[in-house]
Order: sequence, then C-alpha cells, then structure tokens
Amino acid sequence: MSSAFRIAFGVALAAIVACSTPTTPQYSQRLVILGFDGLDPDLVEQFIADGKLPHFESLVGDAGLHRLETTVSSESEPAWASFATGLSPAGHAVFDARVRNPSSYATRPGLVEREPARFLLNYFPMQAPTVRSTRAGTPFWVTAGRAGVRSTILSVPGAFPADAVAGTEILASVPALDSVIATGAYAYFASDLAEGEAGPTPFGGLAARLVLTGDVAPADLVGPRDPVIAGELGALRAQTELTERERLRLEELSVVEHLRIPMTVRWNRDAPDPRTVTIEFEDQSLHLRQGEWSRWIDVEFRANLFVRFRAMTQILLVDASDVLQLYVSPLQWHPVTPPFPISSPPELSAELYDRLGAYRTLGWAEATAALQEARIDERAFLDDLDRAFDDRAELILSRLDRPNWNLLVGVVEATDRVQHMMWRLIDPRHPRFDADLAARYGLAIEQIYRRCDDLIGEVLRRLDPGTPLLVLSDHGFHSWRRSVHLNSWLVEEGYMALRDAAASEADADGEEAFERQIDWTRTRAYAIGPGQIFVNLEGREPEGIVSAGAERSALADEIAEKLTTLTDPADDTPMVSAVYRGDTVHVGPHRDRAPDLQVGFADGYRVSWPTTVGQAPPGLVVDNEGRWSGDHGGFDFAATAGVLVANRPLAGRDPRLVDLAPTVLAYFGLQVPPEMEGLPLF
Repeated sequence: MSSAFRIAFGVALAAIVACSTPTTPQYSQRLVILGFDGLDPDLVEQFIADGKLPHFESLVGDAGLHRLETTVSSESEPAWASFATGLSPAGHAVFDARVRNPSSYATRPGLVEREPARFLLNYFPMQAPTVRSTRAGTPFWVTAGRAGVRSTILSVPGAFPADAVAGTEILASVPALDSVIATGAYAYFASDLAEGEAGPTPFGGLAARLVLTGDVAPADLVGPRDPVIAGELGALRAQTELTERERLRLEELSVVEHLRIPMTVRWNRDAPDPRTVTIEFEDQSLHLRQGEWSRWIDVEFRANLFVRFRAMTQILLVDASDVLQLYVSPLQWHPVTPPFPISSPPELSAELYDRLGAYRTLGWAEATAALQEARIDERAFLDDLDRAFDDRAELILSRLDRPNWNLLVGVVEATDRVQHMMWRLIDPRHPRFDADLAARYGLAIEQIYRRCDDLIGEVLRRLDPGTPLLVLSDHGFHSWRRSVHLNSWLVEEGYMALRDAAASEADADGEEAFERQIDWTRTRAYAIGPGQIFVNLEGREPEGIVSAGAERSALADEIAEKLTTLTDPADDTPMVSAVYRGDTVHVGPHRDRAPDLQVGFADGYRVSWPTTVGQAPPGLVVDNEGRWSGDHGGFDFAATAGVLVANRPLAGRDPRLVDLAPTVLAYFGLQVPPEMEGLPLF
C-alpha cells in the first residue's frame, strides 16, 4: 500500500475517533484480564502443588482454580472468538482457522477476507486493499468502549483488524492472510540442502540451497506476493485454456510472483573464528557467529516506486562448521508502516515501536514450524520463544502503567507454542521422547508456566488492592502420541471412495491432491481439519450425493456410533471419547457452517497431518514421530478445559468461555446484550 493511502486512512479514522471521544471519564473502576493461550489446568495444579507458582497459588486461595469450558472444537480460533463475543461458534461463525470454499472441497484461511488493491496500467495504485473480519458478534470491548469504558486490548487472537472505538486502544496480532504473508513462513538457506528439498516446505517454510563460489553465495530474501501483478496472475491461472501468448505471460509472471531482496552471504572461513558469516543486503551488513541471532532487521520490499512493503526479521546462523546453514524468521509487519492498520488508533502500533522498540506483530510469532522440520534445534526454539514472551509481557506492563484506563486485556501465546513442541519431553510414553533431550529441555514447559506466574505477580504489584484480576486460558492440552488417518477409516468403512490406490499415497500434494484423490460420486462423507467430518450433501457440496433430512441424519448417527467404539489396533485402547453432532451441539444463526460431526479424540490420539488436508494415506493409526507432540484441537472439548483463576470469588457454577464477555459488561454496570449466551461470573 502506498504511504498516501496509509496516511489518508489514518487521518480519516483519527477524525472519526476524535469526534466521538467522551469529554469526561464515566468510570473509575478497573479490571484486568490476562490470557495465556493453552495453559493447562492439570499442569497448573501440579506446579502449584510443587510450590512452583506462588502467585497462582495465592489466586487459587482467593477464588479457587476453575476449569473453564472451551468450545466445540477446542481450537484457539473459535475459543478466543467466544471469549470476545460471549457467543458459541454457531453465534460468531468461527469453527476453525480455515473455512471451506463453497465452490470446491478445499479450504482457505477463514478469519479475515481481503479485497486486493486496484492499479491503473498495472502500476499506479488507484484503490487501497481492504480487510475485514469474518467473525460475527460484537466483542465486549467494543460494547464497553461505546459506553465510555476506556480499554486497552493487546494481542487477543481474532481481534484483527482492530475495531475503531472511541477511547479504546487495540493492538491486534496478524493472522494468516491469503497472498500477503502466511503466519510462520520462515526461510532456510543451507549449503548442504539436497536438490529435492528446495522450495516450499510442508509446514510453511521456504528452503533454498546456498551455492558457494569460494566462500560467497548469493541468496534471495523472499517476501510477499507482488500485489501489482496479483490480479493478472490470478486471472491467468483461473483460465482452463491459454493461448501461447497467455502461457508465456503466465510463466513470466510466475517467476516474479514474490517480491525479493538480494543478499550476499560470505562465510568467513579464513577469519580467526571461521564459524562466522557476513550477510549483506540493501545498505546493511550483519556479522554473526554460529548459534547467534541477529538483531531485528528492517527490510523493504519494492513492487514499484509507489508500492512498498516494510517488514522486520531476524537471522540465526544455525551452523558454520562443515556446512553453512541460516534460518530467517517469519517476516513481521513493521509496526510503523503496516500494509493494513494493526492497531486502533492506527498510530498506536508506531507509538509502541517508538517507545519499546521492535516487537512481533504476527499472531503466530514463534518458530514452531522450523523446529518441527528440524531446521533449528530446541535451544534455538526456546531462545526465540522467550523473546516472544518478552514482547507480549512488555506490551502489557507498559500499558498497565498508564493513567486513565478502565479495562486492560492482554494475551500471551508462548504457553501454547511451547506445549505443542516440547510435550514429548515430559511424556516418557511419547514415541519422540528422548531422555537426553529431556534432561536438557524437559523443564521448558514448567519454565514458561513460571514466567506466567512472575507476570501475574508483577501485574498484581502494579494494581490497586481492589482491582479485579482474571487469569484464564482458552483451552488445555494433551499428549499426541498416535495419529489417526480418519479419511482412511472412512474409506475402509465404505463412506469414502478414492479414484485409484496410488492417489492415496501420503506424499500427495496437499488439498489439491485431496480433491483429485476422491471419487465424489461414491463418497458420502469426508474429514478435514482437526477431527471434522462433513457429509457430502446435495446442494451444499459441489458434487454432493447425500440428501438432506433423514438420509443425512441417519448417516451422521451411523458414523458417530462406529467411531465411538474405535480402538487402536496395536492394543485395543479406545481412541475416541465422544462424537458430537453439529446440529445438536451448535445452536445459532451460523449453525449451517458447522461440521456434521466433530470427533473428540481421547488423550494420546489426534488426527494425522494428512487428514487435516483431506488425504487418506495407507493404514489407520501410526506413531506421531514429529516434534509437534502436544495438541488440543480435535480432542474431546469436555476434557480440554482451560483455566480460570481470579483475585475475587466467582459465581458458584462451572464457568465457560462465553461467560467472560458478560462478566466484563456487568462489572461496569452495562446491560448484557440478549444474544450473548454466557452469564456474569461476579
């Protein structure tokens, strides 16, 4: 987006806010909510019992430790949406991080929708791109802000784009966006990379081979897709038949689809310390030792004179002994000039950058994908994780010290990421358990929980004695030891048919292969995402064959009944705790978007990665050999509750995520909207 668009948008938005800002504060009371993504109640209880969490222990003494009912399914995206709106998924329309494309069986990132920029003569920007949330419902901070409650909302998942509300500060984390920057898209450069490894990686990275001439290798830092050519490129790819001229044009544009910054990597093998590199790009030069992270680096990708994209990244020199290996962290939108506003008011993100320095703007800000794909080791992952925790904590504490606020909500996501990647080191039964690694890093999860406790203590020290503090998580966690090929089970049971046997190989290419593999004329049900099963319904799916009404209902009941008795062929362990019918557990205006069935797996079992993109590999159950070893999505929501503790007593009933929004509104004396499904907790 050009700077002119950004400035015009910011001025207009500031004018709207200025015209509606209350002249005098209406509220004197304060309320703080700290969210820790994925904090598990069993681990909190264990660490409290071991004397590791003194501030948690103090809060539990005040009001008890509550298990906070999460959503069906127990994924962060619907859970945080329920926290914000007081609605269940059928009310706010968020069932998963991805949504199905009505015209096909594939899915796409579903939290936001974008309208691309428009250009004159494929050069001059004529209309800025826009982005909007697909979540329905109204977040409690919007309702409160309109009533004069002065709020600060920091890094709450799903709050992008930030709502413009008078007297309300919002800093939103950026989710995955089509054609911009996918969350977690790291880069990896290596001199020993095999030819077949170059290119996109399964978990969203981009690997490239360093070809050394002497001690010097060229490399490209790959950025977002070029928005100037995106429209023409998309139109060409959508055509079923191309002329020779169009085919050549498609090839030409595909080569330059992504913006790039050339780099030169120099291996200093003749230096006193040969395990160092010098990296040069634009007008910058970095000198790194093996195992060293760079500072945050500002980079600018240029589509043309008017269209530029500013970002930040860090580089880790992974190895410079016998081979050269570099890791480049996912590009963060620069807080000063993001392509879309990431805060409200828009200048807030730049103000925080000026005051605190660089901070992460991506929602998924940690290096989970790189560790999963063994591009970095556990030490590098934990170093990055600690800095991500620091970013979120510093933002929260910096706004806590300001005067003239009533409500502060801040979320830390590092708790979720460390459990995804390090659970294998606290579970000796996990196939990827390693005693040596456990001796070195087995306390990683505990240490992050203790950092949460320290942050709670620091927040309490800065609050007046009567200020309520709520500490919560959106879901708990489980060990993921075994992977279930749910579509393969549907094939075995006759509910899904493949076009040919070769199409079901596990190395098939993602969701495009999923659509090609399946014979939809003989398929009655299919699985996609974290345990979601959809009936191949007439009128809904492109090639649906199951009639609505009795046939659909009977099929759903039949599949659910069989799944509840599904056991592990290795030892007859039950693999499924419950199966939930979408038309039963989901009540609300968006129930039609829900899966027909949600499988609630038992502890230790989760759908396989191929299942999440619709594939049906050979076999039914395999060991999870990945480093991604803990999870929550697809597990039985009834056994995946989050945590809720407070410094004042709560209502004497089992709390739910949907109760938080009405609790906030009631605390400030505001009427709870009738559509909210939750009830105030105090």
